[in-house]
Amino acid sequence: QVQLVESGGGLVQPGGSLRLSCTFSGTDFGTYNIAWYKGPVKGREFVAEISIRNRRTYEDHAMGRFTLSRDNAKNLASLEMTMLRPEDTDVYYCCAEKRSDSGFVTYWGQGTQVTVSS
Repeated sequence: QVQLVESGGGLVQPGGSLRLSCTFSGTDFGTYNIAWYKGPVKGREFVAEISIRNRRTYEDHAMGRFTLSRDNAKNLASLEMTMLRPEDTDVYYCCAEKRSDSGFVTYWGQGTQVTVSS
């Protein structure tokens, strides 16, 4: 059974930085694409993804400000967020996904709150 736990959220001033972490419990972390989303359960917005081959994809508002990385030896993915803006305020969720014989297997964390405010 896979479990994802996000951490690192908090309150930061505009222009500041945060580092979100996604800790993966289970097996075969390296076989999962890892992504970050934000927002409510219905209508979550894509933020960034790192594939099993370390290919990174970013949503336009995150490009140049956020950096996603993974450490397969530690079962850990990290989202470095810089130059934060008030509009970045939201709950951020980690997602692990991979193909299976029946389609896709997807796991979500519980989310971590990011608040950007002066």
